Amino acid sequence: MTVIGKTRRAPSPEPRGVLHRLALGDFAHGRFEAPEDLADRIEHFWTVRWNLEGRAPQVQETLPHPNVHLVVEPGSIAAWGVHTGRWTRALEGRSQAFGIKFRPGAFRAPLGRAVSTIADTSIDAQALFGPGAAVLADVLGHEDDRVATDIASAFLREHLAPATEPALLAGRIVDGVADDLELHSADELARRFGMNLRALQRLFNEFVGVGPKWVIKRYRMHEAVARVQAGQQVPWAALAQDLGYFDQAHFIADFRKLVGMTPGDYARERHPG
Repeated sequence: MTVIGKTRRAPSPEPRGVLHRLALGDFAHGRFEAPEDLADRIEHFWTVRWNLEGRAPQVQETLPHPNVHLVVEPGSIAAWGVHTGRWTRALEGRSQAFGIKFRPGAFRAPLGRAVSTIADTSIDAQALFGPGAAVLADVLGHEDDRVATDIASAFLREHLAPATEPALLAGRIVDGVADDLELHSADELARRFGMNLRALQRLFNEFVGVGPKWVIKRYRMHEAVARVQAGQQVPWAALAQDLGYFDQAHFIADFRKLVGMTPGDYARERHPG
């Protein structure tokens, strides 16, 4: 698996949140920074290619992020709201996808309503941007992914309004959650940004698409999964405490609900023997 370019934060050895490697076949992933003039609204661009010709379909699963993605695939251009469970997709044949990962808060303007209204669902790009969105199909099929990002950037410059202050604030707050694993409650998060809890919840419903408690818990799980993937010897009780859980049992229950197996089983799958 190849990671190209960099994101706002230093990239992990593989895309953060991808739960399983493909057992057979070819799979490649690329990430590219957004141009500076779009960086307040776009987290990054990404590409995925796979070749499973002559092989059975394989399931790819990822953990959710608090972001909207505009995804271009052969025959489809759609914006996907925040997925509240793990994302599961059966890959087959040979194909590709190109994605635009919006900054938390930034999709409220093009959507025109609360981002929570598209959680766990998608909306056709032409319903958002009009017939001109069809030009995004041109991002596919290029050997040089920079050509694709240039096409996408030109489209976004034409169709995205400047970032609003509430959208920027929502993004900064989500960044604060991602960057500080010692942050464990929505009440504490609200205090850090000089808000009451209800105001924070309204902001997240309108601009992020999920609640602040959800975001805090998901970044806990991202950290837990990343530590397992790195091959660290993980004492689960200590990790649960590090991530702000009341006890190990609650951590394991949340991990199993989201990942589909216990932390120990996941560690054995990733690092057999």
